[in-house]
Amino acid sequence: DPSKPEAANVALDLDVSSLDAGSPEANDEIANKAWFNTPAFPRAKFVSTGFKSLGGNRYEVSGYISIKGHTQSISAPFTLNKHGNISIIEGAFVLKRADFAIGEGAWADFGVIANEIQIKFKFPFSSGT
Repeated sequence: DPSKPEAANVALDLDVSSLDAGSPEANDEIANKAWFNTPAFPRAKFVSTGFKSLGGNRYEVSGYISIKGHTQSISAPFTLNKHGNISIIEGAFVLKRADFAIGEGAWADFGVIANEIQIKFKFPFSSGT
């Protein structure tokens, strides 16, 4: 209910093996221990702790994200747009991969792959949800 964002909550569970790095070889690499270690940590999770209005159709969600056995608090601004009985939430936030031990060993050099990674999200849902 956009008029009561403080009453909202969300929990997301992501199958990490569903991540697509652009090629079969890259997908195999990110499943390894140095990256997401999907055999040991097959799921990433986000649980909200609060929502607030930023005005208009803009909001912010705060919560905890857990990846590869590490948990960090995050906040992410997003927009909520309605299209008939379908609503679309779209936003982005920055994740620091070192906070989650993503890209260890030879991949730990931030000159090769940046520490700050922008995560974009888009979720459609029906108004009855």
